[in-house]
Amino acid sequence: MKRIGFLSFGHWQAAPGSESRTAADALIQSIELAEAAEEIGIDGAYFRVHHFARQLASPFPLLAAVGARTKRIEIGTGVIDMRYENPLYMAEEAAAADLISGGRLQLGVSRGSPEPAERGSERFGYVPAEGQTDADVARDHTDVFLAAIKGEPMAKAAGSSATLAIQPQSPGLADRIWWGSGSSATAPWTAQQGMNLMSSTLLLEDTGVPFDQLQADQIALYRDAWIAAGHERTPRVSVSRSVLPIVSDLDRRYFGSGRGQSDQVGILDGVMSRFGRNYIGSPEVIAEELSKDMAVRSADTLLLTVPNQLGVDYNARMLQTIADHIAPAIGWEPATTRAAEVAV
Repeated sequence: MKRIGFLSFGHWQAAPGSESRTAADALIQSIELAEAAEEIGIDGAYFRVHHFARQLASPFPLLAAVGARTKRIEIGTGVIDMRYENPLYMAEEAAAADLISGGRLQLGVSRGSPEPAERGSERFGYVPAEGQTDADVARDHTDVFLAAIKGEPMAKAAGSSATLAIQPQSPGLADRIWWGSGSSATAPWTAQQGMNLMSSTLLLEDTGVPFDQLQADQIALYRDAWIAAGHERTPRVSVSRSVLPIVSDLDRRYFGSGRGQSDQVGILDGVMSRFGRNYIGSPEVIAEELSKDMAVRSADTLLLTVPNQLGVDYNARMLQTIADHIAPAIGWEPATTRAAEVAV
């Protein structure tokens, strides 16, 4: 395991016990947690994007702010639902945020998960053409977005035969786009497109094997397809896990019931799906269990989902515990340590 990041869904709710009561709280605390994570040595700050919900929605102002307030940490999404996006406007915003951060953007995009609003993307103006599905719209938008950030012509110049690319351009950004894949079938397609793989927190399939094995099989399909496609660079692969170490009475009060410590199987989008387990318990037990997780061992990046409504201080302490007592078991060391070794 080379890198560890946190993944925040950015919930806010004016409810008892919530430290994130408003949208402003969720946004400001996201920036502050990224700063704290960078100080700990965590490699990445990633944010989920949802619409029509009390969660983080428009990612680029947040990513730009995090980029301006930090120096080293990767900043990204997990994921942006491309059904809702204007790909050319998104290309401009992504390049601007990447330039502000000094080339640290890692954008996860995908067809997205079910949203609270019925046909919500159509309210944003994106109605599938006859014979198209939502997934087709998302992939079409992604194709245009990728072409735009690579500097391909997107319009003709007024009054001449010249062509124009979207501006600004941020060199290298195209190599830092990830596709959130929720099935084995989409993994080879992701590789063929030259995108990194962000394996989902659930898979829209169930073959009866444990989630980590199912996910490891998906990663193997992706890597085989990447080699077959002949890409020159080495791709990146991430998986997400809920890791909740219990080291205090407060931790025990929140998570001591141990719920969710086995895979869950259920129907999603009309398909039998498998959801990954939570890792809850003492750091020593979690370290041993996580080191045996086949998908974690197959990936190079682990995203840790955080209970953001518990506040910055709580989540920073949790990340520190994971960095000190759990992550070394999967071969990780803090980015600050790696930087010091390089400097020597």
